[in-house]
Amino acid sequence: MTFISTKSCSDLVAEAESVISYISVDDAQKFLETGNAEFIDVRVYRELEKTGVIPGAHSCPRGLLEFWLDQESPYAREVFTLDKMFIFYCDNGWRSALSTQLAQDMGLQNAHCLKGGLDRWTTAQGRVTPYHW
Repeated sequence: MTFISTKSCSDLVAEAESVISYISVDDAQKFLETGNAEFIDVRVYRELEKTGVIPGAHSCPRGLLEFWLDQESPYAREVFTLDKMFIFYCDNGWRSALSTQLAQDMGLQNAHCLKGGLDRWTTAQGRVTPYHW
């Protein structure tokens, strides 16, 4: 069987970027200080251990997001029932753009993507803490 790509990963990210909203690093840092947002890190554990996380962030690997968002799933996570703003992030913003779109498609209210991801966060001197299981 031959694989014929009809959409590239760049196409999917561009589609997501056209329908989601972004939070700038400056605004995200303010939300972190006030506690008015939940940060959702969609990277895999190996990345979390290597670079750390935004303080207080919830780890939700992108491959599990659907199951953790769906409150009827046996894998549901309570964090997604909170009446808060949700800021999804990854390294550069591509996976978090896809995750934000998915969260919105599944009905999560007030879901946003951190513009530029953790790369831009750390460049702007944003705080990062070691990740602990």
